[in-house]
Amino acid sequence: MEPIFSGKVALVTGAGSGIGEATAKLYAKHGAKVIVSDLNEKGGNAVVEAIRKDGGEAQFVRCDVSRAAECEQLVQATLKAYGRLDAACNNAGIGGEANETADMSVEGFDKTIAVDLSSVFYCMKYEIPAMLNNGGGAIVNMASILGQVGFARSAGYVASKHGVVGLTQNAAVEYSARGIRVNAVGPGFIDTPLLQQMDASAKAALVAMHPIGRLGRAEEVAELVIWLSSDKASFVTGAYYPVDGAYLAV
Repeated sequence: MEPIFSGKVALVTGAGSGIGEATAKLYAKHGAKVIVSDLNEKGGNAVVEAIRKDGGEAQFVRCDVSRAAECEQLVQATLKAYGRLDAACNNAGIGGEANETADMSVEGFDKTIAVDLSSVFYCMKYEIPAMLNNGGGAIVNMASILGQVGFARSAGYVASKHGVVGLTQNAAVEYSARGIRVNAVGPGFIDTPLLQQMDASAKAALVAMHPIGRLGRAEEVAELVIWLSSDKASFVTGAYYPVDGAYLAV
C-alpha cells in the first residue's frame, strides 16, 4: 500500500522536541517530505537526522514564529526546498508566565500571545496561499484542553489557546470550499521534556486530573494530527479535537 503522504510535503513548527518531534517523524514515516522548524537548532537538526536515518526526507529551517517575516520565510524555504506545501502542523508554543491575571506582567502576557496565538495567524497567512497554489491542503493548529476551559495562573496561555480554536474555525469557514481543511487539536497534559522537569508531587497532581490515570504521550497526539492531515479526514474541517484522557469530561 502506498504511504498516505507519498509525494506530499509537510511543515511542522516547534518540531525540535515533544509533540512537534513526534508529528514530524510520523509525517515522514507515512511518506511526506518534512520541513522541521524550531528555534532550537540542535533539537531540530537531531529530528532531521533521525528521519533521514529511518529512510525519510527532511530539512531543518530555523524560525521564530512570533515574527511574521520569519513565518513568511519559513514557507518560502519550504517551497524552495520541495516546490509545494500540502500539510502543516502549527505546533510551536510556550507555557508562558504563571501568575494570576492581575499579577501577570504585560510583557509576559504579550509574549505568550505572540508565540502561541499570533504565530498561528502568521503561519496560516503564508501557508494558505502556498496550499491554494497546488489545489488544497490540510492545516492542524495545536490548541490545548485549555482552549476550552480556564486554568488558574495561565491567563496568557488560556487566552491564546481559545484564540487558536477561533482562528481555526474562521479559516475553515473561509477556505474549506477551496480545498483547504483547517482543524485544531487540544492535547491534555503530555509527558514531554517540559513536564519531565517537574517534581514528583506536582507531576502526580497533573496525572490525577486525567481520568485515564496517566499523562498523554506525544505520539498519541501525533496520530491524531496525521489523521486530520490525511484524506481519511476529507469531510473534517473547522473542528476542535481534544486528546486528553477524559480531562474535559470531568
